[in-house]
Amino acid sequence: MTHANRREFLSTSIALALPLSATHAQAQSNAAWPQKTIKIIVPNPAGGSADLFPRLISEALMAKLGQSIVIENKPGAAGNIAAEFVFNAEPDGYTLMAAPPPPLSINVSLYPKLNYEPSKFVPITILSLVPNALMVHPSVPVSTVQELIAYAKANPDKLSYASQGNGSTAHLTAELFKQKTGVKMVHVPYKGDAPAVADLLAGHVNVMFGNVAQASAHLRSGKLKVLAVTSAKRITSMPNIPAMQEIVPGVVAVAWFAMVAPPKTPAAIVNRLSALIGEILRTPEMARRFAEVGAEPVGNTPEEMAQWMKEDTERWRQVIKTGGVTID
Repeated sequence: MTHANRREFLSTSIALALPLSATHAQAQSNAAWPQKTIKIIVPNPAGGSADLFPRLISEALMAKLGQSIVIENKPGAAGNIAAEFVFNAEPDGYTLMAAPPPPLSINVSLYPKLNYEPSKFVPITILSLVPNALMVHPSVPVSTVQELIAYAKANPDKLSYASQGNGSTAHLTAELFKQKTGVKMVHVPYKGDAPAVADLLAGHVNVMFGNVAQASAHLRSGKLKVLAVTSAKRITSMPNIPAMQEIVPGVVAVAWFAMVAPPKTPAAIVNRLSALIGEILRTPEMARRFAEVGAEPVGNTPEEMAQWMKEDTERWRQVIKTGGVTID
């Protein structure tokens, strides 16, 4: 072999080896993961459902992974601040996001421009489903959904409904209800769940599609009337309360809380996380703890979650477009 041929052979060999070396290094890195603390970003303040669910599973997940997990709250801009942060994070499995629907399937239809692409997040799993419940202040002279519809039609725009803010699941669920029934009610957005429920309890607003656990507590105390739940069927904690779909077909709106990773996070890490979280969510202890807050643990696959996100995005896109919903 001549000197020139030898040099060409070596150059070719090195060129072929480099991708193989990179692939091998990546595989070793994935296999060794995790080697340091994992950070889960929550786009909501501490204390709410979005913050609760990752905290419920984190202790068991830490035990399975052998590494610490930190929950970090980054509220603001309907989840967009946290989503942008995670979207731009290193796709190494050490920065994840646990979020409700807005940054994953709603905001893309509400905001003219986002600094992230929801569809490019890597789905890990849905942690839980939480149906809303139609809560009504006792001063409203109705006891059933049918009576509420009749009253609202006889008194257009007399009733007001609260939400956690423009584009929240409570807001869009009410919009869906309005579109399906033809009633007219006035939207009163709040900055979060607590002030909205406080004003509903005080009678400053009349109606709210709120958290089912809150609804159950206020129903027992007699402070509010609960007319329906928005899950596809009745729930075990309130078996005498009808599912809205029994009365108004098509009004199914379930808040969901999911875990995602930054774009291009390796499948090996994502699949491992999904499998471990699924194992945790299927334990009797988690079933009990989630039921206490009116939630149903899920733990589906990344592929199943991707399909769920796609369908949810389209559902709310239609509601937002039909209702002319804006963030203003």
